[in-house]
Amino acid sequence: MLDDENFQRLSEIARRIRFDVVKMTYHAGSGHPGGSMSIAEILTILYFKHLRHRPSEPHWADRDRVVLSKGHACPALYAVLAEAGYYPREEMWTLRKFGSRLQGHPAYDKGLPGIEVSTGSLGQGLSIAVGMALAFKHLDHSEKRVYAIVGDGEIEEGQIWEAFMSAGHYHLDNLVAIIDNNDLQIDGFVPDVMNVHPIVDKVKSFNWHPIVAEGHDLNSLDDAFERAKQVKGMPVAIIAKTVKGKGISYMENVAGWHGKAPNRELAIKAVEELGFPADALDNDIE
Repeated sequence: MLDDENFQRLSEIARRIRFDVVKMTYHAGSGHPGGSMSIAEILTILYFKHLRHRPSEPHWADRDRVVLSKGHACPALYAVLAEAGYYPREEMWTLRKFGSRLQGHPAYDKGLPGIEVSTGSLGQGLSIAVGMALAFKHLDHSEKRVYAIVGDGEIEEGQIWEAFMSAGHYHLDNLVAIIDNNDLQIDGFVPDVMNVHPIVDKVKSFNWHPIVAEGHDLNSLDDAFERAKQVKGMPVAIIAKTVKGKGISYMENVAGWHGKAPNRELAIKAVEELGFPADALDNDIE
């Protein structure tokens, strides 16, 4: 359980992440705000409470790894990395611009600190995370952990389940998959497009330890990450119940906001709903 001071501090960070996602996608004129909003608290509690990392030393050998398998939600990742001090905040507004290090999906070769691997081809990120966890556990014999953030629509991909099978077989207790269970994907509601439920039963059958969390409740997520560290002999899947577009009234639970940037009127409405003045939308923009 977070104390009041840390709860307020982390809540404010999550609010700023949502603002940054709106501002980035608005000025880019494209992007994926819906699925970025749904992981704001997940990234906040991970980077500012549970992840072993050094933003001033991004290639520190003993750092934990984060793989954003649902790479289209990178605006939220870019926002949390800037918040943590990995790179200058003003660089966020170059999202999706020609030559920017902030591409539309995470691009390792662009050299943005904190990006561990290029992702975005859905279904592949968890396999990469399994490879990292295998190396850390059986070659390095280290305490490093790997966290993979996976979309619930993404787990319709067959490669995901090969990765689940491998991780369970090799008892990768240094691997945590966080499933962003907002029940929406680009074509509509996940149960209608290709029903993946019951997720808990499925991951258990692959020899994973499931933990269900409320994905916008910092205390619930904090408890889930703490419990994950105590599990031995098997990987952990945190099934985080979330809302796509969380925090923006017109985006919440609307599939159309999967990959569409707000126009100026809607961007102003969004930032004001988040408690920011309308002119903050244009501050620091060259």
